[in-house]
Amino acid sequence: MPRIELVTGDITVQQVDAIVNAANSSLLGGGGVDGAIHAAGGPEILAECRRLRATALPDGLPTGEAVATSAGRLPARWVIHTVGPVWPGDGPEGDAGRELLAAAYRNSLGLAESLGAATVALPAVSAGVYGWPATDAARVALSAAAASPGPGLIRFALFSPTMHGVFADAAAALGIEVASAD
Repeated sequence: MPRIELVTGDITVQQVDAIVNAANSSLLGGGGVDGAIHAAGGPEILAECRRLRATALPDGLPTGEAVATSAGRLPARWVIHTVGPVWPGDGPEGDAGRELLAAAYRNSLGLAESLGAATVALPAVSAGVYGWPATDAARVALSAAAASPGPGLIRFALFSPTMHGVFADAAAALGIEVASAD
């Protein structure tokens, strides 16, 4: 089982092998985590994303899938771009959305492992402008991380003390051991 850490802070400064980007399907930058990663990583990341769109992903990256680029000027080797779902509400749509959100985490962590990343930093995918309720997002994220065979260190870089608390509470409720690296 991987070691799971929670930190409050900027994902773009995490000293890890791979940083996961909560991207939109266009892969061409956006707001929130996506905009911050593109801004801090520099034009190399956007150039690689444009090449992906021109070749392997002409219709964009599907929700729940993941793809890697170099990390540009970020203190990592790779950026793993994943698209989380927009909150569909409770009910059957919510259940399908949870599976897509879990897939975004599973596919990101699986890709990190296949690249040889021993350490990875992830944001709270879909818990920002995509409207996913924080507690539910944390439960899905932590469950996927705990079930992952690797990388050895999975760090959730959370943008606020409030989100850090939500993740810590969710971990306790799920019985998942986490370390706080703050």
